[in-house]
Amino acid sequence: MTDHPTVLITGAAGNLGGLLARHLQPKGFPLRLMFHTTPLGTDLTDAPNVTPIQADLARPETLEAAARGADVVVHFAGVLFAPQPEKFLPETNTMWFANLLEACAQAQADRVVLISFPHVEGETTVNAPAAGRLDAKPISAHARTRLEEERLLFERAAACAITPLVLRLGMVYGRGILMIEAARWLAKHRLLAVWNEPTWIHLLSTADFLAATEAAITLPEAQGIYHVGDEQPITLQEFLTEACRTWQLPPPRTLPVWLIHSVATLCELFALVMNTRAPLTRDFIRIGRVSYAGDTRRARAELIPVLQYPTLTSGASTLL
Repeated sequence: MTDHPTVLITGAAGNLGGLLARHLQPKGFPLRLMFHTTPLGTDLTDAPNVTPIQADLARPETLEAAARGADVVVHFAGVLFAPQPEKFLPETNTMWFANLLEACAQAQADRVVLISFPHVEGETTVNAPAAGRLDAKPISAHARTRLEEERLLFERAAACAITPLVLRLGMVYGRGILMIEAARWLAKHRLLAVWNEPTWIHLLSTADFLAATEAAITLPEAQGIYHVGDEQPITLQEFLTEACRTWQLPPPRTLPVWLIHSVATLCELFALVMNTRAPLTRDFIRIGRVSYAGDTRRARAELIPVLQYPTLTSGASTLL
């Protein structure tokens, strides 16, 4: 017997979803791990408290069995690194999430945790941080459609017994995080570059991301929107420079925005022609250039009062 809730993780074969699954599994949580085409690792499928479930968010008839028996649903799944995201995100981020919410309502899940980010409120700063608004108009398709997901969650929860919970995470960093490893690879090959105007970002270590998400799953009083980040927002340029110093690799080059935008355009065109993934898109540049910081006071009071790595200085070693 276990006192832990049964947790359904969508996108469990992905980066952050897989990290959460591997964090919760040794603690005895009954896990229902949902995947689409990419299989789960055998370290998860062989665990006695894991039930692998193949399902497709685009096909509502496959989601009923996935949600059945789940107390808490944590949603990561989506489409990444594909060209022209502004064309498919309105479907993959909103319509697919609506399908999942309906399955959760039918299965009488207690709670849905949506993984989001502060960009949904548009440009924010340390002095004017994101505070939980749902009426912003962000410029990037990634942020607009994620904000629509947040609205869908609260609207659907108001009509049933689901407790809605949104985690707007700062940029998660640490070894094994996909975007961090991509930056390391680019730096190693002297290809890492960033635009010249400062862009503020809010960081969050992998360990603190996992602790905050576990708290969102388990604490009965948790609900609503939480901004989760460390104690010292810095610029993207400072972060990449410090990461390269930690890796003992050359610092990032500083390039004009138009040149980086041109590279993203070529990357998308190549992906379209060759029918392959696009690791860089114009919408990534749009969202990446938006400074963001979140008001973390509520998260610190209710979810994660003590951070393992409160600043990048304390957490830089996790990049190794």
